[in-house]
Amino acid sequence: MSTPRKQNVAVRTSTTSRVLLVVTAIMGLLAFCWPLFLNPGSSADYETRTPFLFAAILPVVLAVVVSQLSSDGIDVKALAMIGVLTACGAALRGLSPSMAGISFVFILMILGARVFGAGFGFILGTTTMFASALLTAGFGPWLPYQMIASGFVGLGAGLLPRARGKAELAWLCAWGFVSAFMYGWLMDFAFWPFNLGTDTQLSFNPHASALSNLWHFVLFNLATSMGWNLGRALTNVVCLALLGGPILRVLRRAARRAQFGDLTPPLTRSE
Repeated sequence: MSTPRKQNVAVRTSTTSRVLLVVTAIMGLLAFCWPLFLNPGSSADYETRTPFLFAAILPVVLAVVVSQLSSDGIDVKALAMIGVLTACGAALRGLSPSMAGISFVFILMILGARVFGAGFGFILGTTTMFASALLTAGFGPWLPYQMIASGFVGLGAGLLPRARGKAELAWLCAWGFVSAFMYGWLMDFAFWPFNLGTDTQLSFNPHASALSNLWHFVLFNLATSMGWNLGRALTNVVCLALLGGPILRVLRRAARRAQFGDLTPPLTRSE
């Protein structure tokens, strides 16, 4: 009776790394949702300091997490794979038409995380956004927010339930749809007070309650960003449904040849 082959992941995560990822999630949530935690009368703070303070903190947190993941044992071949997928993802973002929310940048993040693991997906999400900023000169206080949000798009894809065939593609399409809205909502919420100012009925009000500001944001998002988020979500679903299977087979073949395995069973036994 043969012993099942032990599977290896491209990025191994220890307990310490998992704790750091949780801390990063909390820090990211605070960074995105900072308008809800301001005290009444602190308008000067939100207008001048808060987003930029978190924009300075988040790269430090990301550096700590990536460093810890690397110390846990990231394969040299996994680093090469991250480099290849990062470059491809950055190029796809540059090739996106930038209209109606259509963007291809999340496709390889989701598929790469599915094959190589959640830790790999988190790193791939952050590096893809950083590399794409280099290509498009998209540097600004929003970049750390984009990096952390994309990191968790990849992380979530790596944590999806085990499945195969059409069921696996259905999970990936569902995550592509949901994560597109999550990414858009988080990015909009972090900069909503600046984008709209303070003089409209949908503006952030530092003196109002958290529920009141949330309701204003929902109305603002429906009026301004719903089309973009929906376009991004539908793009993810269509691309994953049409290209997910072939790309998964290519990535899994690369994983087997690199001998660090994958997290999920192949789509077919003949892959």
